[in-house]
Amino acid sequence: MSESPASPSDSPADSDVQQVETPHPWADLPAERFQLLRLAPLPADRHTGARPLRFVQLGRVERRGKEHSLLRLSLQLPGQRLRKGQNLLEIWADHQLKQVRFAPEKGLSLEPENRGLGRYMLAQAISWARQHYAHYLVEPFPLPTQDAFSKEAVARREHCLKAQGFTIDYLDPLQLKAQASAPRVSSLYGDWHAEKVQQVELLDAAAMLTQADQSLREQDVKIRKLEDRLDTYKREDGSLRFTITCLIAFCVFQAGLLIWIATR
Repeated sequence: MSESPASPSDSPADSDVQQVETPHPWADLPAERFQLLRLAPLPADRHTGARPLRFVQLGRVERRGKEHSLLRLSLQLPGQRLRKGQNLLEIWADHQLKQVRFAPEKGLSLEPENRGLGRYMLAQAISWARQHYAHYLVEPFPLPTQDAFSKEAVARREHCLKAQGFTIDYLDPLQLKAQASAPRVSSLYGDWHAEKVQQVELLDAAAMLTQADQSLREQDVKIRKLEDRLDTYKREDGSLRFTITCLIAFCVFQAGLLIWIATR
């Protein structure tokens, strides 16, 4: 008996195609609104190094639909390229399940670290969710395992999440696998360390640039005055050197003349 040929829908290639999930239309939305952030200078940390004054740019894009809503936050550093998924935080709202989800799944990776940016970005996402979907459930999300090998990193991560209202549960005896959870969006907090991360408005940024330019001009005037005084001192020093040289020559001449007279 001859076997009937397999239908096209049963072919392995088609089954592989069906398993591939198409990306969401909002998966790669670029930022549309921007905010300048001032990172206050902090004492150097023995693990993360120096923490000088820095400025970063926060990008924000928001979409709302019947099935999902999205808020994506991204941080850009001047003159520095970042890896894909770094300095990125997303919060998705599923209106059918009445649930919000934090992304990316690999965890929030920030540069520079230990500057208060983690709490700030979480606070912005939570404030957005509380404003629109306070009654939604919060989907638990896993925490990156690479942080579990550093006690300091784990302590900073737990402090940041607990301060925003999350509960941390460890899923193994070695406490390497952990997840953060919360009952509802309304149980989370939208505050952050305002003394570490400050939002700078456009007029404030312009005032800062104007003040910095004025300070540079004042420094130029002071430097020019110091250079003039230094030139004056150099000229006086040259005159004194010439006078001293003449006096030494005259003294040598007088000494030679006295010796000549004494030996005659």
